[in-house]
Amino acid sequence: MHLLFEGLRWQMFPAYVLLFVLAWRIKVVDASQPARLNFWRGSGYFVFVLVAVIAWVLPIALPVFTLPEPRGNYKVGTQILHVKTDKAEEITKDPNDKREFLCKIWYPSQADVSNLAGESYLDQTGREGFATKYGLPANALNYLDYVDTYVYPKIPVAEGKFPVLLFSHGYGSNATGYYALLTEIASQGYIIINMNHTYESLGATFPDGSKKYFDYQFQQEVTDWNAELMDPMIKAFEEGVEFEKRHQIARPAIKDYYEKNIQARWADDIVDVLDLLDQWNGEGFLKNKLNLDKIGVFGHSVGGGTAGRVAMQDSRIKAAANLDGIQWGKKIDTVYHLPFLFISADWPAEHMDINSHVYLKKSSDYFYDARLLNSGHPNFMDIPFLVTINAVNQSGDIDPALGTEITTKLVTAFFNRHLKSSADTDMEGIANEYDLLEMKVYKGDSIQ
Repeated sequence: MHLLFEGLRWQMFPAYVLLFVLAWRIKVVDASQPARLNFWRGSGYFVFVLVAVIAWVLPIALPVFTLPEPRGNYKVGTQILHVKTDKAEEITKDPNDKREFLCKIWYPSQADVSNLAGESYLDQTGREGFATKYGLPANALNYLDYVDTYVYPKIPVAEGKFPVLLFSHGYGSNATGYYALLTEIASQGYIIINMNHTYESLGATFPDGSKKYFDYQFQQEVTDWNAELMDPMIKAFEEGVEFEKRHQIARPAIKDYYEKNIQARWADDIVDVLDLLDQWNGEGFLKNKLNLDKIGVFGHSVGGGTAGRVAMQDSRIKAAANLDGIQWGKKIDTVYHLPFLFISADWPAEHMDINSHVYLKKSSDYFYDARLLNSGHPNFMDIPFLVTINAVNQSGDIDPALGTEITTKLVTAFFNRHLKSSADTDMEGIANEYDLLEMKVYKGDSIQ
């Protein structure tokens, strides 16, 4: 029945094997003869039970999962744009390489999609990069073809102009592995430019057919723990040094840790896209669709820190959000001058709360400090849907759909208030609506 209604997928192979074993045993066993337990029969029972357990667990651990259906008024379309720059590519060894990257555009649409098939979950290169990262065969994720995405390639953009959000992914992650998050926000009337930072995402397929994957060699070359900087900060956290004294110890590490260079590189990518928005608004499928007076930036993990960095360096950004990323660099000494939302995962008490120092000086505007309870770092991605065992996916105990609902409601409300100027947006009401969301709101130095 599975083969008939869904189709072949490798997670079901143990179940197929059990079916054939059962059919074979029915054929060859003489029911009139008494069954005597011996070594071979006992071994057979053991193997049978083992395969049965595997057959039960595999489809649960790696399911054909269901993404949350978007709640907004719009359908969601996607298209890919290829950005080429004149900057030298610092990650590769070829001096002739120029920096280039892809942007996936998620946008609102009023198209009739009743007879259209949604796009496949993750492109093939992204799947291959994911498989490589976790030591799986290249085709191990082909079963994702059965996942409904609620996203439709190249359908027309809805009438009107929409606020623009730039999104930066986590380091070494699937750049577009945020369907639950981005589909919902786009359905609420936002055009999202989903960055794919070449060689530091799991993969991208360029228009000429070339594939560029995460560069593990470059990662090894640039990874610099710098014990002289980091160890004093770690010791201060472990020993419970009082905040003010610890702040002075942590400051050099936060300002100079090597990840600031990654965030600087990604921020340059985002600024390059900002420089192209006028052109994109004048031609192509985005013509006259971008409201360039209402631009925001957000990201997850390293991408969240990148969003904060861009918010400091480019005045075209009017609001910014960081989803559980540490912002390395000079923010510890500066104040934002725009609305900023920080959402943290529910890290354990022994976790170093570095952002308590980074965001000590908050914003001259609104600063929202939120925590998603019972969540882990991957709860802002699709990972908890993709891999359902918490010990493997490292997410929290929160239901993945509920975690996505809370996050998307809060992020959308934030940009509604500070980009769309929706006076009736009640962010505090969202915090009161969910027991698993804690939030403090600051205006300047004062808590609201």
